[in-house]
Amino acid sequence: MLQYFIRRLLFAVPTFFGCTIIVFFIVNLAPGGPYEQQVQALKAGSGFGIGSESSAASKDGAATIPPTALAELKRYYGFDKPVYVRYLIWLGLWPRETDSYNVKLGEPRNVGQGQYVIVERNANGSYSIIDKDSKQSLTGVWTAENSVLDSTGITQLRVFKTEYAGILTGHFGNSYEYREPVIDLIASRIPISLQFGVIGLVLSYVICVYLGIQKALRHGSTFDLISSSSILISYSIPGWALGLLLLVLLGGGSFFDVFPLGGLQSREYETLSLGEKILDRAHHFVLPVIASTIQSFATLTLLMKNSLLENLSQDYIRTAFAKGLKEKRIIWLHAMRNSVIPIAANIGHIIGIAFVGSFFIETTFNIEGIGKLSYYAILSRDYTVVFAFTVIGVMVNLFGAIISDFVLAMIDPRIRFR
Repeated sequence: MLQYFIRRLLFAVPTFFGCTIIVFFIVNLAPGGPYEQQVQALKAGSGFGIGSESSAASKDGAATIPPTALAELKRYYGFDKPVYVRYLIWLGLWPRETDSYNVKLGEPRNVGQGQYVIVERNANGSYSIIDKDSKQSLTGVWTAENSVLDSTGITQLRVFKTEYAGILTGHFGNSYEYREPVIDLIASRIPISLQFGVIGLVLSYVICVYLGIQKALRHGSTFDLISSSSILISYSIPGWALGLLLLVLLGGGSFFDVFPLGGLQSREYETLSLGEKILDRAHHFVLPVIASTIQSFATLTLLMKNSLLENLSQDYIRTAFAKGLKEKRIIWLHAMRNSVIPIAANIGHIIGIAFVGSFFIETTFNIEGIGKLSYYAILSRDYTVVFAFTVIGVMVNLFGAIISDFVLAMIDPRIRFR
């Protein structure tokens, strides 16, 4: 079995890179990226218009954006490089430029922290970089390049540092929208989504397994018919629509003021004791948990019921009854172990859903979770957040599948992975 899971982990590597390649290329080739948005913002905010030539003013009197500025902006966002190079930079397998400054030959340039550098041209055409004060060579630290700015044909001498920083080194970059490290942004949202996601996961399994067992034992009864109708109706209602309905009915206004309209906690949350904080958080989580788990009730409940009914009709169950074993022992010890196998097979997928959150539920109840963050990142073309969420989603699904296999092997002794 150990060899099987080692192979699964090895197969997960090309799957991971394949998924990231597809998402990376699609997102980068889609229009409306951060570069285009920044250009539009400059036009709207400063009255800029983009002309084919660099000039002080356009025909209508509005200032134009110089082509050199556009080229610098494209370089800042990395769009001056081919898409495959940008992918390697994102992985951390290609050096990325940091701390870039435009310089002039022989003139001191402030590069931060009170340090000034001077770029000189060597006889062979290369460049050397020295510290203004100590006169020490900084060529190994800084790199000088006389590059052509995009398609303008204009050359610009600049100095910059390089480093290997990407997802493989734990560097996800900074968000274009929030102007802060992506890893910090996601780390602050994941616990929020996990809280009601895990609570909903546990409650749905506990309730659905027990309800499915009772439905199987009372198959064809009035209880079975009423419960089947109820869960099928709930399955047909989207979670966000049910959430809106619950907010209208129970969130105050014209009806009952039982639960808050949204959020995770009350305004005076920090002043509460530990017990009061738990109760306050639970009070805010009631409606989101109901809305996020209601659709899974039908699937899990009917799956549990049908699986138990199938096992109760097997020969080994009839043999157990013929031997005089107690009904409870037969059901809970013999039939249940085989009946939960289909439920266990899906646990990895459900864990992934609980981990990554739900945009619709988080938006409906104004919860700042990772699902809402990722959705708005897609709308705003916040590439760094989108790619980070892709990495998390792919890894969660890959490991979720492995967890499902492991749980199956633990429950069913007939399964032997080789």
